Amino acid sequence: MEIFFTILIMTLVVSLSGVATRMLPFQIPLPLMQIAIGALLAWPHFGLHVEFDPELFLVLFIPPLLFADGWKTPTHEFLNHGREIIGLALVLVLVTVVGIGFLIYFLVPGIPLIPAFALAAVLSPTDAVALSGIVGEGRIPKKIMGILQGEALMNDASGLVSLKMAVAVAVGTMVFTVGGASLEFFKVAIGGLLAGIAVSLLYGKSLRLMSRWSGDEPATQILLLLLLPFASYLIAEHIGVSGILAAVAAGMTITRSGVLRSAPLAMRLRANSVWAMLEFVFNGMVFLLLGLQLPGILETSVAAANADPNVELWMLFLDVGMIYFALIAVRFLWLWSMKRISLRFMKKRPLEFGSFTTRELCIASFAGVRGAITLAGVLSIPLFLGDGTPFPARYELIFLSAGVILFSLFAGVIMLPILLRNVEVGDKTVARKEERLARSATAEVAIVAIQKMEERLAADSEENIDDQLLKEVSSRVIGNLRRRADGRNDVESSELEENLERRFRLTALRSERAELYHLRATQQISNETLQKLLHDLDLLEALLIERQ
Repeated sequence: MEIFFTILIMTLVVSLSGVATRMLPFQIPLPLMQIAIGALLAWPHFGLHVEFDPELFLVLFIPPLLFADGWKTPTHEFLNHGREIIGLALVLVLVTVVGIGFLIYFLVPGIPLIPAFALAAVLSPTDAVALSGIVGEGRIPKKIMGILQGEALMNDASGLVSLKMAVAVAVGTMVFTVGGASLEFFKVAIGGLLAGIAVSLLYGKSLRLMSRWSGDEPATQILLLLLLPFASYLIAEHIGVSGILAAVAAGMTITRSGVLRSAPLAMRLRANSVWAMLEFVFNGMVFLLLGLQLPGILETSVAAANADPNVELWMLFLDVGMIYFALIAVRFLWLWSMKRISLRFMKKRPLEFGSFTTRELCIASFAGVRGAITLAGVLSIPLFLGDGTPFPARYELIFLSAGVILFSLFAGVIMLPILLRNVEVGDKTVARKEERLARSATAEVAIVAIQKMEERLAADSEENIDDQLLKEVSSRVIGNLRRRADGRNDVESSELEENLERRFRLTALRSERAELYHLRATQQISNETLQKLLHDLDLLEALLIERQ
């Protein structure tokens, strides 16, 4: 029962953390609020202490979070920025693991070299969700944010694969050589990608078969979708490749292959809602868990520092700051180097970094905040080595990781608003014109399709539809579409007309809903009729509100 109540309390806290953030007289990012609440709950007299099996923690949180990131990533933009993303998510990660790993080894006497590499690997992934929580959606220029999101997706995988290899060397299940490590890295990476793609395509075929056999039953289909990231991860791990990359590949394949595009409407609508809720809960849980671990981490670090003459607690706090600033320096120098290389050697096809100003390079540097994946990764480090001895300096690794996460969040809160002041994030009218162009183009195609359907129905003797009725209905539908098709010629008046029509429709829908409740209260309709008609009104209202 204790575990059950703990999960309930954590879920309640995650759900209320957003409300608490909005109630404060000052603005605080949601991840920091969740960390603070977790630390308060775990303070000794509250007594909420959560112990986790590291392997269970990794399997429970990492696959769905990475799958959701892969699912949301626009593949076209991802491929367009492929060179920039590879430079940050692969090469920079390897530079960080080696460079920061040696720095940690020389900086912190109690950490051996291989655990230092493990710490550097776990600190290499960035967190785009935490970044959005700090600065808000749409505050960072689109050309920077697109690269940062792709980087966060891929460096989660490359960083955690590097961590796994470092842990394997430390535990004794792998012997390190440069050639062997490189070969193993690419083997598990490519194998993981292929495994994720295969499992995702298999899910798509299963979805089509189920639709054929059992009809449009969204509950079963969504449940299988929820199991997909775990299936991808576990199958890949079972065959000895990267489950982390398998989860990423499965998410991206779901989008790219059009599996959900051909899925039933009810399944698509519910799947988006369910995944949005799960992503919020899982991300919130991870930051809450960081807060819950903080008092224990601090207490253990104090006790270990007092017991170990080679370790002083104040030095650990200083090490946190030095490691963070080293990460920022390496990141900035890498971005600057890529800019110089692009301008000097890639004039025909320059990198996006070639157009970055110094301010934008600083924004991209401080935007590399650490978050959920770093915490999940460091807590997944095993408690013991293969021979049963404790994993060397594990408490220091967790302390330094937690400190760097907090340091990066606070640095982002302070520096990013300053750097983003007066920065143009893009003209919203361009997006509106693009949307209107798409609506107009689709309306024109729809008009042609309706005209062909009208001709087909008129010529079909079996349909037996009155010509006048057919003409009246098709003209009414085409008239509505024609207004959309003509909207791009007069954008301002068309927007005014659409907004006015939306307001009238919302007023009508809300009046209809109130009348339905009245009819049910006076026993004029059954509860089944009420629920059916309310569902229809909710769908229509959701569509109208979404277009505001």
